[in-house]
Amino acid sequence: MAAATSTKPSLESLPLQGRVAMVTGASRGIGRGIALRLASLGAKVVINYSSNSVQAEVVAEEINSASPEKQSTPLAITFKANVSDESQVKALFDIAETEFNSQANYGFRVNARGTFLCCKEAANKLKRGGRGRIILLSSSVVVSLRPNYASYAASKAAMETMAKILAKELRGTSITVNCVAPGPIATYMLFSGRSQDNIMGLIEACPMGRLGVTMDVAKIVGFLASDDREWVYGQIIGTSGGLVVK
Repeated sequence: MAAATSTKPSLESLPLQGRVAMVTGASRGIGRGIALRLASLGAKVVINYSSNSVQAEVVAEEINSASPEKQSTPLAITFKANVSDESQVKALFDIAETEFNSQANYGFRVNARGTFLCCKEAANKLKRGGRGRIILLSSSVVVSLRPNYASYAASKAAMETMAKILAKELRGTSITVNCVAPGPIATYMLFSGRSQDNIMGLIEACPMGRLGVTMDVAKIVGFLASDDREWVYGQIIGTSGGLVVK
């Protein structure tokens, strides 16, 4: 006689169940991978995008259609917001709170000012003692200091500094702040304008012998978002496959 077993995910497999994740730039690339990963861990996801509504809706549909049971509310919603605009950042957090009852130069402006505004709003909205997680996405160029990336590297360095200071400011709240710094990831942004020789050079320079993929980064974010990772606090975590070693 065979015993019946449940096919429903266990609580252990859904460590973020009941949580709301807000992922900026989630319509494609690394942001998309992170959104899918956090959803697979049980989180409801706000998919922020700045221009490509079609791709954002595709990501939301992928998350919502993967749900094993019919939901009274969607597991993922999309919201257009330019994170360098303070009023739009506030609206982004407001929509998350409303929909999910959550507690929840242009490049430099987005990476530095956009990060500041998002962190400011998150620090104000996240419940003290609620084990909130603020996870920022930096870049390995802060350490590698690649030529022609001065502005980009400076903006990401500002982000890392904000993460370290905010972590200290939120001491005693059980809200953790960490930063993930990926190396080259196989996305449209990486391939755009690069020659095949350039791409092959990156692969050959990496000890793992390949480019990273979005899930390499998304898994680290999922790890940091879990309740039992609170001892990882105020850290910059490199995920470059050994291409950049501190």
